[in-house]
Amino acid sequence: MLKRILSISLLCFLAVGFTGLSTAQAQGQQMEIGYVDPQSILNKMPEMKAVQQRLQNFVERKRKEFSKKQQDFQQQLTEYQQKADVINESARKREEERLGKLNSELQQYQSQIQQEIQQKQQELVGPLLDQIDNAVGSVAEDMGLTYVINTTTSQGDTIILYASDEAQEKYNITDQVMQELGI
Repeated sequence: MLKRILSISLLCFLAVGFTGLSTAQAQGQQMEIGYVDPQSILNKMPEMKAVQQRLQNFVERKRKEFSKKQQDFQQQLTEYQQKADVINESARKREEERLGKLNSELQQYQSQIQQEIQQKQQELVGPLLDQIDNAVGSVAEDMGLTYVINTTTSQGDTIILYASDEAQEKYNITDQVMQELGI
């Protein structure tokens, strides 16, 4: 009985799969898919230099804040190490707990700074990415493209491994997007 149910399930699955494949092929003949490299566009945008400078200034300010807190902690740790041999056990235990808490706070502060830097980067780069997105939509609409894909992932991995010269000329819309943006 179980074999029969599995056989019927497999046949249904294959039937649905082949039907879906033939439907996708029929629709695929009507689709036009372009691709774009938003990172290269972003790097060529004149506003990007100002964004990079503001971000660099922000990061430097946060580094200095963290460095000061780290130095303060290190100074307190050194002071404790110098007097650890002469204080009683309960005072030593309290001081070690306090220093452990300060160290945890320092690590949390470092994580907080990393999050603030990421937020600042999104805040500064976000409007530029929105401009690129709007330009991609405009170019895609003008060219009658159904989809536009990114050439790389957010981690920098390549998505499009190969495109013929003809396909690159016809479907790579990076230059048209830069023209739309006035770059």
